[in-house]
Amino acid sequence: MKKAIIAIDQGTSSSRAVLFDLDFSIIHIEQKDITTTYPSNGWVEQDANEIWNKTLSVTKDIIFFAKEKNIKIISIGITNQRETIIAWNKITGEPLYNAIIWQDRRTKDTCDNLIKKGLTEKINAKTGLLIDPYFSATKISWILKNIDNAKKLSLNGKLAVGTIDSFLLFKLTDGKSFYTDATNASRTSLYNIHENKWDDDLLDIFKIPINILPEVTDNIFDYGNTNKNLVDYNIPINAMIGDQQAAAIGQNCLKSGDIKATFGTGCFILLNTGDTALISKNKLLSTIAYKIKNNTSYALEGSIFISGASMKWLKDELGIIKNVNDSQLLASTIKNNNGVYFVPAFTGLGAPHWKSDARGTIVGLTASSGKAEIVRAALEAVAYQSVDLFDAMTLDGQKPNILRVDGAMSNNDWLIQFLSSISKTKIERSYNSETTSQGAAILSSIGSGILSSLEDSSKFWKLNKSFNPKMETSEIKNYRNGWNKAIKQTTI
Repeated sequence: MKKAIIAIDQGTSSSRAVLFDLDFSIIHIEQKDITTTYPSNGWVEQDANEIWNKTLSVTKDIIFFAKEKNIKIISIGITNQRETIIAWNKITGEPLYNAIIWQDRRTKDTCDNLIKKGLTEKINAKTGLLIDPYFSATKISWILKNIDNAKKLSLNGKLAVGTIDSFLLFKLTDGKSFYTDATNASRTSLYNIHENKWDDDLLDIFKIPINILPEVTDNIFDYGNTNKNLVDYNIPINAMIGDQQAAAIGQNCLKSGDIKATFGTGCFILLNTGDTALISKNKLLSTIAYKIKNNTSYALEGSIFISGASMKWLKDELGIIKNVNDSQLLASTIKNNNGVYFVPAFTGLGAPHWKSDARGTIVGLTASSGKAEIVRAALEAVAYQSVDLFDAMTLDGQKPNILRVDGAMSNNDWLIQFLSSISKTKIERSYNSETTSQGAAILSSIGSGILSSLEDSSKFWKLNKSFNPKMETSEIKNYRNGWNKAIKQTTI
Protein backbone atom coordinates (compact mmCIF):
# COMPACT_ATOMS: atom_id res chain seq x y z
CA MET A 1 0.00 0.00 0.00
CA LYS A 2 1.29 3.45 -0.96
CA LYS A 3 1.90 5.82 1.95
CA ALA A 4 1.33 9.57 2.07
CA ILE A 5 1.21 12.65 4.28
CA ILE A 6 -1.45 15.35 4.45
CA ALA A 7 -0.49 19.00 4.74
CA ILE A 8 -3.35 21.23 5.84
CA ASP A 9 -2.63 24.72 4.52
CA GLN A 10 -5.06 27.27 5.91
CA GLY A 11 -4.24 30.48 4.04
CA THR A 12 -5.81 33.90 3.78
CA SER A 13 -7.66 33.22 0.55
CA SER A 14 -8.36 29.49 0.87
CA SER A 15 -8.19 26.33 2.93
CA ARG A 16 -6.32 23.50 1.25
CA ALA A 17 -5.40 19.93 1.95
CA VAL A 18 -2.46 18.59 -0.03
CA LEU A 19 -1.59 14.91 -0.27
CA PHE A 20 2.15 14.23 -0.65
CA ASP A 21 3.89 10.97 -1.37
CA LEU A 22 7.08 10.16 0.54
CA ASP A 23 9.20 11.87 -2.16
CA PHE A 24 7.12 15.04 -1.56
CA SER A 25 5.49 14.97 -4.97
CA ILE A 26 1.89 16.16 -4.92
CA ILE A 27 -0.65 13.36 -5.35
CA HIS A 28 -3.81 15.42 -4.97
CA ILE A 29 -5.07 18.81 -3.75
CA GLU A 30 -8.46 19.80 -2.35
CA GLN A 31 -9.20 23.52 -1.96
CA LYS A 32 -12.04 25.82 -0.93
CA ASP A 33 -11.96 29.62 -1.04
CA ILE A 34 -12.48 31.65 2.13
CA THR A 35 -14.60 34.80 2.17
CA THR A 36 -13.00 37.98 3.52
CA THR A 37 -15.14 40.87 4.76
CA TYR A 38 -14.31 44.50 5.51
CA PRO A 39 -16.84 45.67 8.13
CA SER A 40 -15.27 49.11 8.58
CA ASN A 41 -12.37 51.16 7.29
CA GLY A 42 -9.20 49.16 7.95
CA TRP A 43 -11.07 46.19 9.45
CA VAL A 44 -10.46 42.76 7.86
CA GLU A 45 -12.32 39.67 9.06
CA GLN A 46 -13.24 36.11 8.14
CA ASP A 47 -15.93 33.85 9.56
CA ALA A 48 -14.13 31.51 11.97
CA ASN A 49 -16.74 28.80 11.43
CA GLU A 50 -16.28 29.05 7.67
CA ILE A 51 -12.53 28.63 8.13
CA TRP A 52 -13.10 25.53 10.24
CA ASN A 53 -15.87 23.98 8.13
CA LYS A 54 -14.00 24.41 4.87
CA THR A 55 -10.76 23.15 6.37
CA LEU A 56 -12.58 20.09 7.71
CA SER A 57 -14.28 19.61 4.34
CA VAL A 58 -11.06 19.61 2.30
CA THR A 59 -9.42 17.33 4.87
CA LYS A 60 -12.30 14.84 4.63
CA ASP A 61 -12.19 15.03 0.84
CA ILE A 62 -8.47 14.30 0.70
CA ILE A 63 -8.88 11.37 3.10
CA PHE A 64 -11.70 10.00 0.95
CA PHE A 65 -9.50 10.36 -2.15
CA ALA A 66 -6.68 8.49 -0.42
CA LYS A 67 -9.04 5.72 0.64
CA GLU A 68 -10.35 5.33 -2.90
CA LYS A 69 -6.78 5.08 -4.23
CA ASN A 70 -5.71 2.62 -1.52
CA ILE A 71 -3.26 5.14 -0.03
CA LYS A 72 -2.42 5.00 3.66
CA ILE A 73 -2.15 8.37 5.41
CA ILE A 74 0.68 8.37 7.94
CA SER A 75 0.29 11.79 9.54
CA ILE A 76 -0.82 15.40 9.20
CA GLY A 77 1.16 18.66 9.28
CA ILE A 78 -0.58 22.00 9.66
CA THR A 79 0.52 25.36 8.28
CA ASN A 80 -1.46 28.57 8.50
CA GLN A 81 -1.88 32.28 7.91
CA ARG A 82 -0.02 33.92 10.78
CA GLU A 83 -1.02 36.75 13.17
CA THR A 84 -4.73 36.10 12.51
CA ILE A 85 -6.58 35.65 15.80
CA ILE A 86 -9.64 33.64 16.84
CA ALA A 87 -11.25 33.59 20.30
CA TRP A 88 -13.46 30.64 21.24
CA ASN A 89 -15.17 28.97 24.16
CA LYS A 90 -13.01 26.15 25.51
CA ILE A 91 -16.07 24.17 26.57
CA THR A 92 -18.24 24.45 23.46
CA GLY A 93 -15.52 25.12 20.88
CA GLU A 94 -17.66 27.93 19.46
CA PRO A 95 -15.95 31.14 18.25
CA LEU A 96 -16.93 34.34 20.05
CA TYR A 97 -16.26 36.57 17.05
CA ASN A 98 -14.97 36.52 13.51
CA ALA A 99 -11.31 35.81 12.89
CA ILE A 100 -9.43 39.12 12.92
CA ILE A 101 -7.10 38.82 9.94
CA TRP A 102 -3.41 39.77 9.91
CA GLN A 103 -4.16 42.66 7.53
CA ASP A 104 -6.55 44.28 10.03
CA ARG A 105 -5.68 47.83 11.19
CA ARG A 106 -8.37 48.52 13.82
CA THR A 107 -5.84 48.72 16.66
CA LYS A 108 -3.74 51.51 15.13
CA ASP A 109 -4.60 53.95 17.95
CA THR A 110 -3.63 51.36 20.56
CA CYS A 111 -0.30 50.84 18.82
CA ASP A 112 0.28 54.59 18.57
CA ASN A 113 -0.27 54.92 22.33
CA LEU A 114 2.22 52.13 23.05
CA ILE A 115 4.77 53.88 20.85
CA LYS A 116 4.15 57.17 22.65
CA LYS A 117 4.82 55.38 25.95
CA GLY A 118 8.29 54.53 24.67
CA LEU A 119 7.75 50.77 24.54
CA THR A 120 9.08 50.18 21.01
CA GLU A 121 12.62 49.23 22.04
CA LYS A 122 11.51 46.94 24.86
CA ILE A 123 9.02 45.04 22.70
CA ASN A 124 11.46 44.81 19.79
CA ALA A 125 14.26 43.51 22.03
CA LYS A 126 12.10 40.69 23.38
CA THR A 127 10.09 39.76 20.28
CA GLY A 128 12.06 40.97 17.26
CA LEU A 129 8.87 42.73 16.15
CA LEU A 130 7.75 46.34 15.83
CA ILE A 131 4.62 47.80 17.37
CA ASP A 132 1.98 47.48 14.67
CA PRO A 133 -1.66 46.30 14.28
CA TYR A 134 -0.31 43.52 12.05
CA PHE A 135 0.73 41.45 15.05
CA SER A 136 -1.63 39.47 17.26
CA ALA A 137 -1.35 41.05 20.71
CA THR A 138 -3.41 44.18 20.16
CA LYS A 139 -6.05 42.09 18.36
CA ILE A 140 -6.36 39.92 21.46
CA SER A 141 -6.59 43.01 23.67
CA TRP A 142 -9.34 44.38 21.42
CA ILE A 143 -11.34 41.15 21.75
CA LEU A 144 -11.06 41.19 25.54
CA LYS A 145 -12.30 44.78 25.66
CA ASN A 146 -14.99 44.72 22.99
CA ILE A 147 -16.51 41.26 22.60
CA ASP A 148 -19.38 40.27 24.86
CA ASN A 149 -18.55 37.54 27.33
CA ALA A 150 -14.84 37.42 26.43
CA LYS A 151 -13.65 38.92 29.71
CA LYS A 152 -16.04 36.80 31.78
CA LEU A 153 -14.97 33.59 30.05
CA SER A 154 -11.31 34.47 30.56
CA LEU A 155 -11.87 34.96 34.30
CA ASN A 156 -13.65 31.60 34.46
CA GLY A 157 -10.87 29.81 32.58
CA LYS A 158 -13.17 29.07 29.66
CA LEU A 159 -11.69 31.38 27.01
CA ALA A 160 -9.23 30.21 24.40
CA VAL A 161 -7.48 32.65 22.08
CA GLY A 162 -4.97 31.66 19.47
CA THR A 163 -3.72 31.81 15.95
CA ILE A 164 -5.32 29.66 13.25
CA ASP A 165 -3.07 26.66 13.92
CA SER A 166 -4.19 26.34 17.53
CA PHE A 167 -7.87 26.77 16.60
CA LEU A 168 -7.74 24.07 13.92
CA LEU A 169 -5.81 21.73 16.21
CA PHE A 170 -8.36 22.24 18.99
CA LYS A 171 -11.22 21.46 16.61
CA LEU A 172 -9.55 18.50 14.88
CA THR A 173 -8.83 16.85 18.24
CA ASP A 174 -12.28 17.67 19.60
CA GLY A 175 -10.84 20.01 22.22
CA LYS A 176 -8.18 17.65 23.53
CA SER A 177 -5.17 19.65 22.26
CA PHE A 178 -4.55 23.33 22.86
CA TYR A 179 -1.08 24.12 21.52
CA THR A 180 0.69 26.49 19.19
CA ASP A 181 4.21 26.26 17.79
CA ALA A 182 7.16 28.59 18.30
CA THR A 183 6.92 30.18 14.83
CA ASN A 184 3.31 31.25 15.29
CA ALA A 185 3.94 32.31 18.87
CA SER A 186 6.81 34.49 17.69
CA ARG A 187 4.36 36.58 15.65
CA THR A 188 2.11 37.58 18.53
CA SER A 189 4.26 40.25 20.28
CA LEU A 190 3.77 38.18 23.45
CA TYR A 191 6.54 35.62 22.99
CA ASN A 192 10.16 36.14 23.99
CA ILE A 193 12.06 34.67 21.04
CA HIS A 194 15.34 34.52 22.99
CA GLU A 195 13.96 32.72 26.05
CA ASN A 196 11.31 30.79 24.09
CA LYS A 197 8.36 31.49 26.36
CA TRP A 198 5.32 33.71 26.83
CA ASP A 199 6.79 36.83 28.43
CA ASP A 200 5.25 38.16 31.66
CA ASP A 201 6.25 41.77 30.90
CA LEU A 202 4.65 41.60 27.45
CA LEU A 203 1.49 40.00 28.80
CA ASP A 204 1.26 42.84 31.31
CA ILE A 205 1.82 45.53 28.65
CA PHE A 206 -1.00 44.16 26.49
CA LYS A 207 -3.15 43.18 29.51
CA ILE A 208 -3.57 39.58 28.36
CA PRO A 209 -3.93 36.72 30.89
CA ILE A 210 -1.68 33.75 30.13
CA ASN A 211 -4.43 31.21 30.85
CA ILE A 212 -6.25 32.04 27.59
CA LEU A 213 -3.18 31.25 25.46
CA PRO A 214 -2.07 27.84 24.14
CA GLU A 215 1.04 26.02 25.29
CA VAL A 216 4.00 26.65 22.97
CA THR A 217 5.87 23.67 21.50
CA ASP A 218 8.51 22.80 18.92
CA ASN A 219 7.42 22.54 15.29
CA ILE A 220 7.61 18.76 15.50
CA PHE A 221 5.57 17.47 18.44
CA ASP A 222 2.93 14.92 19.33
CA TYR A 223 -0.03 17.27 18.96
CA GLY A 224 -2.60 14.51 19.28
CA ASN A 225 -4.82 12.68 16.82
CA THR A 226 -7.75 13.65 14.67
CA ASN A 227 -11.06 12.74 16.23
CA LYS A 228 -12.36 9.67 14.36
CA ASN A 229 -15.88 11.07 14.53
CA LEU A 230 -14.69 13.90 12.28
CA VAL A 231 -12.52 12.09 9.73
CA ASP A 232 -13.35 8.36 10.14
CA TYR A 233 -10.16 7.36 11.94
CA ASN A 234 -7.39 8.71 14.16
CA ILE A 235 -4.53 10.32 12.24
CA PRO A 236 -1.50 11.66 14.15
CA ILE A 237 -0.91 15.41 13.91
CA ASN A 238 2.81 15.84 14.48
CA ALA A 239 3.83 19.15 12.90
CA MET A 240 2.65 22.78 12.94
CA ILE A 241 4.35 25.85 11.50
CA GLY A 242 3.48 29.34 10.24
CA ASP A 243 3.03 29.52 6.48
CA GLN A 244 6.07 31.66 5.64
CA GLN A 245 8.41 29.56 7.74
CA ALA A 246 6.93 26.45 6.14
CA ALA A 247 7.69 27.88 2.70
CA ALA A 248 11.30 28.52 3.72
CA ILE A 249 11.64 24.85 4.67
CA GLY A 250 9.96 23.80 1.43
CA GLN A 251 12.45 26.02 -0.44
CA ASN A 252 15.36 24.34 1.37
CA CYS A 253 16.41 27.65 2.95
CA LEU A 254 18.07 25.88 5.85
CA LYS A 255 21.45 27.63 6.05
CA SER A 256 22.31 31.11 7.24
CA GLY A 257 22.04 33.46 4.23
CA ASP A 258 19.42 31.43 2.33
CA ILE A 259 16.48 33.61 1.25
CA LYS A 260 13.01 33.00 -0.15
CA ALA A 261 10.00 35.07 -1.20
CA THR A 262 6.44 33.75 -1.19
CA PHE A 263 3.96 35.62 -3.38
CA GLY A 264 0.45 34.93 -2.14
CA THR A 265 -2.18 37.36 -0.84
CA GLY A 266 0.81 39.29 0.49
CA CYS A 267 4.50 38.79 -0.12
CA PHE A 268 6.86 37.59 2.60
CA ILE A 269 10.61 37.49 2.29
CA LEU A 270 12.56 35.40 4.82
CA LEU A 271 16.32 35.27 5.17
CA ASN A 272 17.70 32.50 7.39
CA THR A 273 20.11 33.88 10.02
CA GLY A 274 20.94 30.56 11.68
CA ASP A 275 21.14 30.51 15.47
CA THR A 276 21.43 34.30 15.68
CA ALA A 277 18.38 36.51 16.17
CA LEU A 278 19.46 39.71 14.42
CA ILE A 279 17.91 42.98 15.53
CA SER A 280 17.34 44.97 12.35
CA LYS A 281 18.25 48.64 12.23
CA ASN A 282 16.04 49.08 9.18
CA LYS A 283 12.59 48.05 10.36
CA LEU A 284 12.76 44.42 9.38
CA LEU A 285 11.54 41.71 11.74
CA SER A 286 13.50 39.10 13.63
CA THR A 287 11.47 35.94 13.93
CA ILE A 288 11.78 32.23 14.64
CA ALA A 289 12.35 30.25 11.43
CA TYR A 290 11.81 26.89 13.13
CA LYS A 291 12.42 25.14 16.45
CA ILE A 292 13.24 21.43 16.44
CA LYS A 293 14.49 19.36 19.38
CA ASN A 294 14.80 22.58 21.41
CA ASN A 295 17.20 24.09 18.84
CA THR A 296 16.00 27.41 17.46
CA SER A 297 16.83 28.86 14.05
CA TYR A 298 15.99 32.48 13.33
CA ALA A 299 15.16 34.59 10.30
CA LEU A 300 15.06 38.19 9.19
CA GLU A 301 11.72 38.96 7.56
CA GLY A 302 10.09 41.64 5.50
CA SER A 303 6.30 41.62 5.10
CA ILE A 304 4.36 43.12 2.20
CA PHE A 305 0.66 43.24 2.99
CA ILE A 306 -0.71 43.34 -0.56
CA SER A 307 0.64 41.24 -3.42
CA GLY A 308 -1.74 38.81 -5.11
CA ALA A 309 -4.60 40.64 -3.39
CA SER A 310 -4.07 43.55 -5.80
CA MET A 311 -4.70 41.23 -8.76
CA LYS A 312 -7.89 40.02 -7.10
CA TRP A 313 -8.93 43.65 -6.61
CA LEU A 314 -8.33 44.45 -10.27
CA LYS A 315 -10.43 41.43 -11.24
CA ASP A 316 -13.29 41.55 -8.73
CA GLU A 317 -13.69 45.25 -7.96
CA LEU A 318 -12.55 47.05 -11.12
CA GLY A 319 -13.17 44.33 -13.69
CA ILE A 320 -9.98 45.30 -15.53
CA ILE A 321 -8.94 41.67 -15.94
CA LYS A 322 -11.11 38.56 -16.21
CA ASN A 323 -8.44 36.24 -14.90
CA VAL A 324 -5.34 36.96 -12.83
CA ASN A 325 -3.30 35.20 -15.52
CA ASP A 326 -4.28 38.01 -17.92
CA SER A 327 -1.97 40.37 -16.02
CA GLN A 328 1.17 38.92 -17.58
CA LEU A 329 -0.14 39.38 -21.11
CA LEU A 330 -1.35 42.94 -20.50
CA ALA A 331 1.90 44.02 -18.85
CA SER A 332 3.82 42.68 -21.84
CA THR A 333 1.92 44.84 -24.33
CA ILE A 334 3.67 48.09 -23.32
CA LYS A 335 7.40 48.85 -23.31
CA ASN A 336 7.37 50.71 -19.97
CA ASN A 337 4.92 51.88 -17.33
CA ASN A 338 4.39 55.28 -19.02
CA GLY A 339 4.87 56.99 -15.67
CA VAL A 340 2.01 55.15 -13.89
CA TYR A 341 2.66 53.83 -10.36
CA PHE A 342 0.25 51.93 -8.14
CA VAL A 343 0.90 51.71 -4.39
CA PRO A 344 -1.55 49.05 -3.12
CA ALA A 345 -1.61 50.23 0.49
CA PHE A 346 -5.17 49.04 1.08
CA THR A 347 -4.36 48.16 4.70
CA GLY A 348 -1.30 50.32 5.22
CA LEU A 349 2.29 49.63 4.23
CA GLY A 350 4.39 46.89 5.78
CA ALA A 351 8.17 46.63 5.96
CA PRO A 352 10.33 48.61 5.71
CA HIS A 353 7.93 51.60 5.69
CA TRP A 354 5.47 50.56 8.44
CA LYS A 355 2.94 53.26 7.62
CA SER A 356 -0.35 52.04 9.08
CA ASP A 357 -2.13 55.21 7.92
CA ALA A 358 -1.09 54.77 4.28
CA ARG A 359 -3.81 54.07 1.72
CA GLY A 360 -3.78 52.85 -1.88
CA THR A 361 -2.70 55.35 -4.52
CA ILE A 362 -2.39 55.39 -8.31
CA VAL A 363 -0.29 58.25 -9.64
CA GLY A 364 0.82 59.42 -13.08
CA LEU A 365 -2.44 58.77 -14.92
CA THR A 366 -3.02 60.62 -18.20
CA ALA A 367 -5.74 60.46 -20.83
CA SER A 368 -3.70 57.83 -22.67
CA SER A 369 -3.41 55.55 -19.62
CA GLY A 370 -5.34 52.30 -19.95
CA LYS A 371 -5.75 48.83 -18.53
CA ALA A 372 -2.23 47.81 -19.45
CA GLU A 373 -0.64 50.66 -17.49
CA ILE A 374 -2.70 49.98 -14.35
CA VAL A 375 -2.15 46.21 -14.44
CA ARG A 376 1.55 46.62 -15.11
CA ALA A 377 1.81 49.16 -12.28
CA ALA A 378 0.18 46.65 -9.91
CA LEU A 379 2.72 43.98 -10.84
CA GLU A 380 5.62 46.42 -10.64
CA ALA A 381 4.49 47.41 -7.13
CA VAL A 382 5.18 43.88 -5.90
CA ALA A 383 8.72 44.12 -7.28
CA TYR A 384 9.39 47.62 -5.91
CA GLN A 385 8.26 46.63 -2.43
CA SER A 386 10.47 43.54 -2.59
CA VAL A 387 13.50 45.61 -3.59
CA ASP A 388 12.79 48.01 -0.71
CA LEU A 389 13.14 44.96 1.56
CA PHE A 390 16.36 43.83 -0.15
CA ASP A 391 17.80 47.31 0.45
CA ALA A 392 16.92 47.07 4.14
CA MET A 393 18.49 43.61 4.39
CA THR A 394 21.64 44.89 2.68
CA LEU A 395 21.88 47.74 5.17
CA ASP A 396 21.61 45.12 7.92
CA GLY A 397 24.57 43.33 6.35
CA GLN A 398 22.46 40.55 4.78
CA LYS A 399 22.58 41.20 1.02
CA PRO A 400 20.66 38.48 -0.89
CA ASN A 401 22.53 36.68 -3.66
CA ILE A 402 20.11 34.09 -5.05
CA LEU A 403 16.42 34.41 -4.25
CA ARG A 404 14.06 31.45 -4.35
CA VAL A 405 10.41 32.23 -5.10
CA ASP A 406 7.11 30.39 -4.72
CA GLY A 407 3.41 31.06 -4.40
CA ALA A 408 0.79 31.65 -7.08
CA MET A 409 2.25 34.92 -8.38
CA SER A 410 5.67 33.35 -8.83
CA ASN A 411 4.23 31.66 -11.92
CA ASN A 412 3.99 35.09 -13.58
CA ASP A 413 7.18 35.15 -15.68
CA TRP A 414 6.83 38.86 -16.43
CA LEU A 415 6.74 39.76 -12.73
CA ILE A 416 9.65 37.53 -11.72
CA GLN A 417 11.80 38.75 -14.61
CA PHE A 418 11.04 42.38 -13.71
CA LEU A 419 11.91 41.65 -10.07
CA SER A 420 15.19 40.02 -11.09
CA SER A 421 16.08 43.01 -13.26
CA ILE A 422 15.04 45.78 -10.88
CA SER A 423 16.84 44.09 -7.96
CA LYS A 424 19.89 42.88 -9.90
CA THR A 425 19.32 39.49 -8.29
CA LYS A 426 19.31 35.97 -9.73
CA ILE A 427 16.01 34.26 -8.99
CA GLU A 428 15.21 30.55 -8.87
CA ARG A 429 11.63 29.36 -9.09
CA SER A 430 10.80 26.08 -7.43
CA TYR A 431 9.34 23.28 -9.52
CA ASN A 432 6.74 22.89 -6.80
CA SER A 433 4.90 26.16 -6.20
CA GLU A 434 3.18 24.55 -3.16
CA THR A 435 6.31 24.88 -1.04
CA THR A 436 4.32 26.07 1.98
CA SER A 437 2.42 22.79 2.11
CA GLN A 438 5.62 20.91 1.30
CA GLY A 439 7.36 22.45 4.31
CA ALA A 440 4.60 21.23 6.62
CA ALA A 441 4.76 17.77 5.03
CA ILE A 442 8.54 17.63 5.49
CA LEU A 443 8.22 18.38 9.19
CA SER A 444 5.44 15.82 9.53
CA SER A 445 7.63 13.21 7.81
CA ILE A 446 10.40 13.86 10.35
CA GLY A 447 7.87 13.48 13.14
CA SER A 448 6.83 10.15 11.60
CA GLY A 449 10.42 8.89 11.32
CA ILE A 450 10.47 8.91 7.51
CA LEU A 451 13.22 11.55 7.41
CA SER A 452 15.84 11.86 10.12
CA SER A 453 16.41 15.64 9.76
CA LEU A 454 15.62 18.74 7.72
CA GLU A 455 18.87 18.34 5.85
CA ASP A 456 17.60 15.03 4.47
CA SER A 457 14.84 16.93 2.67
CA SER A 458 17.21 19.03 0.53
CA LYS A 459 17.30 16.43 -2.25
CA PHE A 460 13.57 16.93 -2.86
CA TRP A 461 13.91 20.58 -3.95
CA LYS A 462 13.75 20.94 -7.75
CA LEU A 463 14.40 23.94 -10.01
CA ASN A 464 11.70 25.02 -12.44
CA LYS A 465 13.27 28.12 -14.02
CA SER A 466 16.01 30.69 -13.38
CA PHE A 467 15.75 34.43 -14.03
CA ASN A 468 18.73 36.76 -14.48
CA PRO A 469 18.87 40.60 -14.42
CA LYS A 470 18.32 42.35 -17.78
CA MET A 471 18.10 46.07 -17.02
CA GLU A 472 20.53 48.98 -17.19
CA THR A 473 21.34 50.87 -13.99
CA SER A 474 19.93 54.13 -15.38
CA GLU A 475 16.59 52.45 -16.14
CA ILE A 476 16.45 50.94 -12.67
CA LYS A 477 17.12 54.34 -11.13
CA ASN A 478 14.35 55.95 -13.17
CA TYR A 479 11.77 53.32 -12.17
CA ARG A 480 12.67 53.43 -8.51
CA ASN A 481 12.65 57.23 -8.33
CA GLY A 482 9.08 57.16 -9.63
CA TRP A 483 8.13 54.55 -7.03
CA ASN A 484 9.66 56.53 -4.17
CA LYS A 485 7.70 59.61 -5.22
CA ALA A 486 4.48 57.57 -5.31
CA ILE A 487 5.11 56.16 -1.82
CA LYS A 488 5.26 59.69 -0.41
CA GLN A 489 1.70 60.32 -1.61
CA THR A 490 0.07 57.46 0.27
CA THR A 491 -0.36 58.93 3.76
CA ILE A 492 -3.82 60.26 4.55
